[in-house]
Amino acid sequence: MIKRLKYFFALLVLVISLIPASKSYAKPLDEILDYEITISVNEDATLEMLYHIKWKVLDSDSEGPLTWVKIGIPNNNCIFIDPVSNNIDHAGKMTENNKTYARIDFDKKYYADDVCDFEFRLTQDYMYEMNILKEGETVYYFIPGWFDDIAVDNITVKWNTDKVLSHSHGATQEGDFLVWNTSLAPGEKMEEISVTYNTSDFAFSEEKTRDFADDYDNGSSSYDYNYSSDDDDIGETIYGFAGLAFIIFIFVKLGKTINYTSKGGFKSGSTETKRVVKRTLIKYYPTCPGCGAVRPENSEKCEYCGRSFIESEEVIEEKEIKDPQKYNNEGVYHYGDSPNTYVRVHVTHVSVPRPRPSCAHSSCAHSSCACAHSCACACACACAGGGRAGCSTKDFYNTNLKLSQLLRKKKNK
Repeated sequence: MIKRLKYFFALLVLVISLIPASKSYAKPLDEILDYEITISVNEDATLEMLYHIKWKVLDSDSEGPLTWVKIGIPNNNCIFIDPVSNNIDHAGKMTENNKTYARIDFDKKYYADDVCDFEFRLTQDYMYEMNILKEGETVYYFIPGWFDDIAVDNITVKWNTDKVLSHSHGATQEGDFLVWNTSLAPGEKMEEISVTYNTSDFAFSEEKTRDFADDYDNGSSSYDYNYSSDDDDIGETIYGFAGLAFIIFIFVKLGKTINYTSKGGFKSGSTETKRVVKRTLIKYYPTCPGCGAVRPENSEKCEYCGRSFIESEEVIEEKEIKDPQKYNNEGVYHYGDSPNTYVRVHVTHVSVPRPRPSCAHSSCAHSSCACAHSCACACACACAGGGRAGCSTKDFYNTNLKLSQLLRKKKNK
């Protein structure tokens, strides 16, 4: 048995050494100066989403000029994608590795220090859940796509306030829109946004909830460059297939050598969820402690000097609050007699293991990711991070030997 384990670990080290390392660069290739998404709800309960992005190219030598990008969208039920800005040659939907994107092709190449300022719109369906927090209410959930290798200096989500019943914390109101705003480091996600409506407000349908979204994983936000050598791409494809075949061969051999059973710690199963309500008591200054400006309703930060209006905030238990049922759904609610005291409510669903495996309709029948709001994937509302779009792995085995070199050697023989 010890001898078999030695063989196993030796082969495991070999397999790991064959896995291509992710690229790392001394400096970032790009920077997103501004990333804004404006959202309104249509009468048929689809979302009208306008994307406006300012994308700066920092390095066009390492991978060539920027020619197209792909932006992660919530799910495959995107009805259409239309260009708005004149610099877009084509806009459409694409899927790759079971993920969904808006692909935006530009009408020219962008080089170092160029800023590509572009805008497109799409109509997105299957974005809500009905009666999940309260009977008679429907909630939209959304997380914008993020970028694994690019910093976003400013990201803003603007949601039309028409008929909104409540919303997740962190928003300010600007005219007819709720506004969430932050910046993101490479790979960082924006906090999930939720907006609640009365189910009677729009044409919501049980058959168009997130549980019934098409069997696609959530898309990632990424981008693509030109590549210099067709020979390189062909060579990398050959190496990739050879490496994959070799790895499969190793694991087949390992499977014959070592048998794993449930006694070895490998167990199957599924989960159910329980609802967890977090209540935070917030007291606001009536005027800005920095410049003395009067606090506008729903504002947490002074628009003049940037100081916070929050005097204090603390998480409170249900037993500490009067009539807790009034504060049981996602949103921010006025509390008590003071005009400056509120309760912020955040609802999550925590996974609870079930004693034996099962396959509930909402979590397995359509997609391993088309599940309830509580699941970590939340694929119908979130856009996962990704690497470069279509970025083929250079020199799969790190041999620095290209197909063109092999062909030359063959000719010389």
